Amino acid sequence: MAADPADRIENALARIEAAAAAKSYSLDRIEQRHARLRARIEDAVASLDTLIAAEAADAD
Repeated sequence: MAADPADRIENALARIEAAAAAKSYSLDRIEQRHARLRARIEDAVASLDTLIAAEAADAD
């Protein structure tokens, strides 16, 4: 542990900055995963819409 208060403050700031950077990286990953999942869900809903429309056309 650093004896000088200024060193202790600098060390604490470095830890805070490192934690903030890690959190930011995690948030970016979550946003990317959300975008991929959203795209997959949109594709699945579009496929279901097409299937439902085809079934409705066949019933007429």
